[in-house]
Amino acid sequence: MTRLTRPFTTGRLLARLASVRPGPDTRFGARLLTTVAATALVSVPFALALVLVESQWAPLSRLDHRTAERLHAAALEHPGWVRVLDFLTHVVWDPVTMRLLVAVLVVWLLARGAVRLALWAAVTAIAGGLLGLLVKNVVARARPHLPDPVSHAPGFSFPSGHAMTATTSCAVLLLALLPLVPRRWRPLPWALAAVSVVGVGYTRVALGVHWVSDVVGGWLLGLAVVTATTLAFEAWRADVGRRRTTPAQGLEPEIRSDHPEPSVGRPDRT
Repeated sequence: MTRLTRPFTTGRLLARLASVRPGPDTRFGARLLTTVAATALVSVPFALALVLVESQWAPLSRLDHRTAERLHAAALEHPGWVRVLDFLTHVVWDPVTMRLLVAVLVVWLLARGAVRLALWAAVTAIAGGLLGLLVKNVVARARPHLPDPVSHAPGFSFPSGHAMTATTSCAVLLLALLPLVPRRWRPLPWALAAVSVVGVGYTRVALGVHWVSDVVGGWLLGLAVVTATTLAFEAWRADVGRRRTTPAQGLEPEIRSDHPEPSVGRPDRT
């Protein structure tokens, strides 16, 4: 008799478990687990680039050296162009400039009462800077040594701090301010961000202070940081009852007016 009732009892138990609705802590834990998994997935390209750099993979080394030599020769022939590159890399796209823009954004967001978004922006910028510095010192890769260099830079080479800071800063500015831009004009800030990220990478290689792989590593690590903090932010939004967003909407569409849309479910705790 016991054997006959086991399937029925087990089936009822499974049905009962399936009908149980997860509590808020369970849902939040599931979102965090998804965040960790997605971050790990996005980090794979950077990890691969790191392995190739550390192992001195021959095709990558040839690409680095050939590109550096070609751009260095062009720089020596066009000193005026070098001055333009130097201005762009040390003034317009300098990490200090980019971080100051993010700092101004954080202050503005706090003044508007968007505390959660301000925290995301600050954490993304700080985490990116600290992680980039840590990886630089762990890898300890030497910068290019070229004859008659047109520029100099201190510290180690991989990943490029300029490229990583441009990636994280442009992402923060774009995702935070996009809700304020009319829909038909939104391709413009996306294009500006792309030009800034790619442009600063070009200046670092053209000036002979970074290898191509340094720049790509900076882009990939910056993307991983932004992905991690953005997914955590989205989990936070869901936990306080806000609807999910897409990159095309920006991270917090509610900042587009002085009267945020009411949240669904629990009130916003920020």
